[in-house]
Amino acid sequence: MTAAAEPLDPSQPWWKESIVYQIYPRSFKDSNGDGIGDLRGILEKLDYIQSLGVDAIWLNPIFSSPNDDNGYDISDYCNIMDDFGTMQDFDDLLAAMHQRGLRLILDLVANHSSDEHPWFIESRKSRDNPYREYYHWYPAENGVPPKRFSFFDVKNDAWKYDALTDAYYLRYFSEKQPDLNWENPDLRREIYSIMRFWLDKGIDGFRMDVIPFISKDTTWPPVQVYSEGPSLHQHLQEMHDEVLQHYDMVSIAEGVGVTPEKALNFVDPDRRELNLLYHFEGMDIGYIPGEYKVPDPDGVDLLEFKKVYTAWDKVFEHRGWGTIYLGNHDQPRMLSRWGNDGPAFANAAAKLLMTFLLSHRATPFFYAGDELGMTNIRFDYIDDYRDIETINQYERIRQEVGDLKAFMDNQKMTARDNGRTPFQWTAGPNAGFTTGEPWLKVNPNHETVNAAAQETNPDSPLNYFRRLVALRRQHKTLVYGTYTLIDPTHPQVYAYTRSLEQEQLLVLLNFSNDPADIQVPGKDLDVLISNLPGVSQAASGLVHLMPWQALIARIHDGPAA
Repeated sequence: MTAAAEPLDPSQPWWKESIVYQIYPRSFKDSNGDGIGDLRGILEKLDYIQSLGVDAIWLNPIFSSPNDDNGYDISDYCNIMDDFGTMQDFDDLLAAMHQRGLRLILDLVANHSSDEHPWFIESRKSRDNPYREYYHWYPAENGVPPKRFSFFDVKNDAWKYDALTDAYYLRYFSEKQPDLNWENPDLRREIYSIMRFWLDKGIDGFRMDVIPFISKDTTWPPVQVYSEGPSLHQHLQEMHDEVLQHYDMVSIAEGVGVTPEKALNFVDPDRRELNLLYHFEGMDIGYIPGEYKVPDPDGVDLLEFKKVYTAWDKVFEHRGWGTIYLGNHDQPRMLSRWGNDGPAFANAAAKLLMTFLLSHRATPFFYAGDELGMTNIRFDYIDDYRDIETINQYERIRQEVGDLKAFMDNQKMTARDNGRTPFQWTAGPNAGFTTGEPWLKVNPNHETVNAAAQETNPDSPLNYFRRLVALRRQHKTLVYGTYTLIDPTHPQVYAYTRSLEQEQLLVLLNFSNDPADIQVPGKDLDVLISNLPGVSQAASGLVHLMPWQALIARIHDGPAA
């Protein structure tokens, strides 16, 4: 087996310069006609992935699961879901990836298991069962458990009554996803053994699902956020000492609930915990505060957007390292959410968002299909959805006699299934994803938005993405350079410089449907890449940008940042 590609700078960890490509296995490529993407389908498309120039693939969970939450409810952590194939398929995929210099990151779901996991089946049997303390139980004779919010429950209640032992169990998500009890050292040892199983196979890291939630105060005081458990960092340090430090790997926290002030608690190297953390603060922009994923009718506030991403760059200015993303399996398509997916601007806007992601000082996470400019499908009917989040929210609103029409309209922008529709390979039936009936409907725009059509079009988002990746490879300034925001109050343009040693690069992004002018440092710009032809710059340093224009230029005579 050939080792994965070495970093450009051997003095730096490989994951700092890497571009991570996220694949939702169920939706990527079906190899056997059952309508569900699988490991063999990914294997078939490795040459395509390699052609993108990315370094690592993050797979959403592929482990045995009843699929209440599409694999985030795991019944066997050391086996492969039947829908996705066999362990031999996994071994073949991993070997083929490493032969191509691609690394593999798996999803570690360690806050909760499936209620069909043998641990939970045993835990339910009696109050003195040896596995009872693998989960959080609250005896009914003590009354109603202290309030905890559930993200997926119809009544938002995180406690589920179980008559078998007259007790409640905790589940922050679905009732089929009981939370694991990390205060139990036996449970922690089980998790570490699972991690070693996959790392010994040769995987290159874990993305850790809702990892800030694993520690609970079992005196059950009132809480506002779930990411503040009293033993959280003790658990992560133990995980580092027991497992992580012994492998050449990357550990990535899904940093839900983590604020800029506390981010370094996870990734400061001196703390010996994790390597990377991605935040959720940016994902809340454009939603009405206090509401759950309700779009603001005024859209995304670019000034707030700039403020948030500038603040997060500052967090990692001297310690740790950041990540950046705009789309994933829990988000709608980035072009629909952050850009403009209408026919007049979709091509330019897709490229602008790519430019944003690949020009920041952070490890970019890029969601499969965004390189094509895939968009939200915008279902009209609840029966078209497969996601437990949408389905249970709909039922809650129906029971409360709420505004179902408004909810369905909001889901056209915000629903997670918008980002989970099958990958659009061709203009043919089912977008070339499957010869069977797809598990989730294919976006009708696959007839024009698909990989086959974009391969031969030099102006396509796909080929722009490849050029942009190559540019990031050529200019370490785009990886390590100091970030300096320009004109934070400009209502249309997000502009910044990246500076490293003698090189200074300028990034200009017009996040609007209208032309815009912006004053920039330096009067001699060497444009390295632009998503639209032509760059107009006056002698005074004023640059004129077309709607959704994005460019990266070298400044020859600008002041040092």
